[in-house]
Amino acid sequence: MAPDMPSHAVAKTVCGKPKFRVLLVDDDPRDLEYYSVILRTRGCEVVSCASYSEAAARLGSDVPDFVIVNQGGPGFEGRAVLKKAIEIDRYMPTLVLARCVQMKSYIEAIQLGAIDYLEKHVDPAELLRIIETHVRASSRAA
Repeated sequence: MAPDMPSHAVAKTVCGKPKFRVLLVDDDPRDLEYYSVILRTRGCEVVSCASYSEAAARLGSDVPDFVIVNQGGPGFEGRAVLKKAIEIDRYMPTLVLARCVQMKSYIEAIQLGAIDYLEKHVDPAELLRIIETHVRASSRAA
């Protein structure tokens, strides 16, 4: 799905800095671009990873404010990224997105520490609300 927003849109920032740093992980290049554009146009700094191994490695050296990870296939390939994020910071808000909701993966994601597990495509305003709510909550908990 192509983004509805122009790719040249300027990100809104707070005091010249991005609102939040988001690690975005999706093995589908179209979805990776779609969510990257949504987040950037709403003032977020986005680190995009097209593979789960790349994202896990990045988490080891670069800690974001929020993680969005695609479930992957039925084997829940995004599990490794979720586990790594929670291992680094148990309060790191991590959202799992899925093309098709699978109850087994949903339960596992929540038990591992995901803040939510949603079916793609999440409404852009709702996505930003989720990020803002959970980043603020995690900063108070830390």
